Amino acid sequence: MKKVVSLDTAMDKIQDGMVLMIGGFLGCGTPEIFIDELVKRNVQNLTIIANDTSFIDKGLGKLIANKQVKKVVTSHIGTNQETGKQMLAEELEVDLVPQGTLIERIRCAGTGLGGVLTPTGIGTLVEEGKEKIIVDGNTFLLEKPLKADVALILGNKVDSKGNIVYSKSARNFNPLMAMAADTVIAYAENLVEVGDIDPDSVVTPSILVDYIVKEK
Repeated sequence: MKKVVSLDTAMDKIQDGMVLMIGGFLGCGTPEIFIDELVKRNVQNLTIIANDTSFIDKGLGKLIANKQVKKVVTSHIGTNQETGKQMLAEELEVDLVPQGTLIERIRCAGTGLGGVLTPTGIGTLVEEGKEKIIVDGNTFLLEKPLKADVALILGNKVDSKGNIVYSKSARNFNPLMAMAADTVIAYAENLVEVGDIDPDSVVTPSILVDYIVKEK
């Protein structure tokens, strides 16, 4: 299957009501071109799993500002006032998850695990409605896997088969999200030929990537 496709072809895979994982940390490592296209298409009722909700005018914050998101599962909303505003108005469901727990839940989905045990959140609102498990006298919360219909990720160097290398801190959540979605769409800042990437440098292997959109 040819993986390198047009932006339109790739974005046709995303429909109203889907669960999306979007890589990035305050916009760093986020495939902005995909966000802009989703805003343009006005795709609705999305559930977004991401580290944060970025800023009103950057990253997935644009989707929230445009009221295309019904729920976010995230660890931080403080840099985007619109997220808090919609949450307080009960227009947006916000599931706040400790950052380490969030990434481990994504990792669980990617590796086929049933969940992760963590003490983080014990004695706080985080524990509400969750199963507690005692191990060697210590109490843990059972945090279940997080999976998405589509993961949108940003690669610095991507070959035509889908092997990906990331750039420094832009790597962040991208590699694990690429393991935890039914469909993975990667934006390539630099599209190269197979063999141009040292196999030892590959972070996300091609088997995980379904579609590639290249830099214009």
